[in-house]
This record gives sequence, structure tokens and C-alpha cells, in this order.
Amino acid sequence: MLNGRTRTTAALAALAVTGAISLSISGAPAQAEPDLETVKARVDRLFHESEQAAERYNDAELELAELDDDLTSLEADQSRQGDALAGVRSDVRDSLIQQYQSGSLGPTGQLLSSDSQGFLDELSTMSTVEGLQDSLLADYGDELEAYDIRKDQTEKRRADIKQLEAKLAAEKKTADAKLAEAKELLSKLEAEQRAEFLSRNAGRPIDASTIPASGRAAAAIKYALAQVGDAYVWGAAGPNAFDCSGLTMMAYAQAGVSLPHSSRAQYGSGAHVAKSDLQPGDLVFYYSPISHVGIYLGNGLIVHAANPGAGVKVSDLDEMPYAGAVRPG
Repeated sequence: MLNGRTRTTAALAALAVTGAISLSISGAPAQAEPDLETVKARVDRLFHESEQAAERYNDAELELAELDDDLTSLEADQSRQGDALAGVRSDVRDSLIQQYQSGSLGPTGQLLSSDSQGFLDELSTMSTVEGLQDSLLADYGDELEAYDIRKDQTEKRRADIKQLEAKLAAEKKTADAKLAEAKELLSKLEAEQRAEFLSRNAGRPIDASTIPASGRAAAAIKYALAQVGDAYVWGAAGPNAFDCSGLTMMAYAQAGVSLPHSSRAQYGSGAHVAKSDLQPGDLVFYYSPISHVGIYLGNGLIVHAANPGAGVKVSDLDEMPYAGAVRPG
């Protein structure tokens, strides 16, 4: 293992179940052992479905962060507009008070404590108000309308955030359920079959110094390869567990390149390159819609956080349905 470290993949340990679980039921004939290849295909499908939900969760978290920022800005804007509205309203009150003191206001003084649109509507029709500047009324109306617009926008953002939080909870539930189903399926394998299955997902060690890369690509590759053997945990971005986009994000952070925690979003983070032009350090993406990402190492290999059964490992470039590649930076 790289740097002499020997690691045990936490994800594999979590999936391993001590002893075999009998599939026979008391009073019923024993059922045939599940075929290893059939189980592997089903487990791989469940792992992929779990990752798809996890990556949708990552996408939603990015959107939620943007909405939170937007809400903060809108709330500040609403506050500023409220101050402007109060200032114009104060000017209108001052004008009314001056007319009241001169004896020309009449019953309009009863409106001084109002803070609603009715204040403006009634005030504009009172025949006893003489000499009140039309510009003050116009300013008040404009500011009140602007304030209401900002208030509506703020409330809409709050509703959007509430809806997105519900979506996040649903995606987390889906990802957890798929992962639990995969673990349950693996637990039904006999110990020998289980060991064979897990050994197939063990990956292969590679020395980063043998990769023909330099600069930012070399820094990212070195970091990613140093994590081989770490666990896959969706939503994680180190230091000891990663999901696919969490690993690539942290790897390129070592090179001073900021990537979002989402495979879909990372696909738009740099120049797209053809498969025939791949260079070590390029981000490679899989599935449609995109839900997995790894780092190309050259010689038809990638390093990636594969799934909860394999953790971070080195794999063949075409182990999954290839979707495209990006050169970050």
C-alpha cells in the first residue's frame, strides 16, 4: 500500500458478517445457495442506485446553499427597503402635522397612526387635505410597492428552502434504504462466497510517483491514491471516508482547484476532453444522468471512491458506463 500504510476498508468490514446465515427454514427444505454472480449484479445495482440518490442529495445541498445565500440577501434588501419606506412615511406625517398645526388638516389626523395601504388610499381621497405635496404621496406609494415585492420574494425563498429540505430528507432515505438492502443481500452469502466477492473489489495499489503527471494533476493524483483503502460513505469528503465527488473535490483542493461536491456539477468545472485525449489527472464521469466521477491515472486506469462495498480503489477506465471527461483548472 502507498507510503507503507496498511489499511482495512471500513466499508468492507461493515458489510462482512461473522459466520454464515442459513437460508433454510425449520420444517421446509433448504433452499439453494444464491449464485455469486447473481448476487454481485444485484449488489452492484443497489450500490449504484444508492450513489445516484446520494449524488442527487449533493446537488440539492448545493442548491440549498445558494437559496440560503439568496434569502440572506433578500432579507437584507427587505430591511433596507423597510427603512426607506419608514423614511418616506415620516416625511408624509411631517407634512400632515404641519397642516394640522395650521388648522387645515381636519379629521385626517385620525389616519396618523395607520401603517397599512389603507392609510395611502384614504389619504389620497380626503378633501380636507390641502397643500399636501403630490410627490410625497407618489414616493410613499412607490416605496410601499417596492417593500411588498421584496417581502413576497423573501417569503418565496423561504418556501423554496422548506421544499428543498424535504427533498434532501427523501434522497437520504432512498440512499440509506438501497445501501441497507445491499448489505442484507451480502449477509446471506456463505462466508467463503462473501470473501471472494469482497476480494474482487479490493482494487490495486499504485505508486503515485509512477504516474506521468505534473503540477495540479500530480497533486490531485497523489492525494487520491493515498486514500486507496479508505471507506466509501456518501456525503463524506475525508479525512478517512469519501463519496465519489467528495474524493475528487478534496484531491483537487490540494492543488488549489475548487470543485463543488457533486459529480454533475463537477462535469461543468473545466474544459471537456475527448476520451482519446485523456491525460492523467482528468476527471472522468459515468452513467446517464451523470452520477459518478473518478480521476484518470493513465494506462486505462482510474482512482475513485467506488461504492460502500469497495471503498476508494483503482479500477479500469471502462468498468462503468463512460459519460465524458473534464480537465479541471
